[in-house]
Amino acid sequence: MKFAQFLLKNGSVAGIPKQVERFSKFSPSPLSMKQFIDFGSANACEKTSFVFLRQELPVRLANIMKEIDFLPDKLLGTPSLKLLTSWYSQSLLELVDFLEKDPDDKNVLTNFTQTLVNIRNRHNNVVPTMAQGVVEYKEAFGVDPVTNQNVQYFLDRFYMSRISTRMLMNQHTLIFDGSVNPAHPKHIGSIDPTCNVVEVIRDAYESSKLLCEQYYLTSPDMEITEVNSKNPEQPLHIVYVPSHLYHMLFELFKNAMRATVETHETSPTLPLIKVRVSLGTEDLTIKMSDRGGGVPLRKIEQLFSYMYSTAPSPVHADDSRNAPLAGFGYGLPISRLYAKYFQGDLQLCSMEGYGTSAVIYLKALSSESVERLPVFNKSALRHYQTSTEADDWCMPSKDPKKLGKYETTR
Repeated sequence: MKFAQFLLKNGSVAGIPKQVERFSKFSPSPLSMKQFIDFGSANACEKTSFVFLRQELPVRLANIMKEIDFLPDKLLGTPSLKLLTSWYSQSLLELVDFLEKDPDDKNVLTNFTQTLVNIRNRHNNVVPTMAQGVVEYKEAFGVDPVTNQNVQYFLDRFYMSRISTRMLMNQHTLIFDGSVNPAHPKHIGSIDPTCNVVEVIRDAYESSKLLCEQYYLTSPDMEITEVNSKNPEQPLHIVYVPSHLYHMLFELFKNAMRATVETHETSPTLPLIKVRVSLGTEDLTIKMSDRGGGVPLRKIEQLFSYMYSTAPSPVHADDSRNAPLAGFGYGLPISRLYAKYFQGDLQLCSMEGYGTSAVIYLKALSSESVERLPVFNKSALRHYQTSTEADDWCMPSKDPKKLGKYETTR
């Protein structure tokens, strides 16, 4: 096991590979938004949460740590990946330490909450650190189709796992730290039981507008249309995590504004960014349309690729040298993961030469908003063992064959 060998070689605690093996044999237990809400309501029990998390968090960490082993050796050997694996190892050991402790001891519960805060802080830079590792690998060794496919598959699962563990840790620390957020007194942890979707859209728009005007000295206006098929006269509310929705919308607005301003830089006015929000029986859908020139079809999937992105160093990034609307290059793929986390999706539909429409799908019912979690099993293993095979569709030839049986000479 490469990951185990790496840990031992680097003087890490020898028990880590054993704990990874132990906990990766369990499947994670996905929770629904309704379960999060019901559990975090007035009758929230810190002891119950502690007993669940001391088992569930190691299971989620161990499952994704098993998959790290299937990354290319040379990627695992980059300084960024070595740092990242040390964070995960340390966090796993700290959590396992609570397995035999008494849930009735108040000090144990207090220490557990503080440990979760420490782990969350330790993992703050996981995304840029992993991104930097990919950049280091690409610069040194280039990219081949098999590696590209495996890294894409892994990173979608790795970042989704991170979203889920942060969600669990945030819920516990926010609910049981003994204080209420004065700005959001009705929130249950990070969840808003009556999340005003249009309000979050306006917040994300205003933040993007500020950035756009700082860099381009102008920005496009926005037009919002609301459709509530359930209660036509009522505002659009769902049970959701506002910070997740904001993250997705902020990314889409940045992209739409940048494309619009750069496409129409010689025009006296900028076309509107049009946002339509619709609440149906099953879905809440947000469609954002711009007239930023669009992108060709062949590039759509690349926009969601980690290997095509160029992330700056998380340590040495100098924001003053980069366009603020360019970002890390991981914005779209990670925004799609936020949407998929509770069984939604994020899709792009582009008309090259005209503009792009981005659509966010969210579940309208909290009972159907269930966590989407990676699990390490034989199916996952097969993904890492696939090799490049010949395409089973004909490749178009640059010089079409002459199909005429008899050619006339002129």
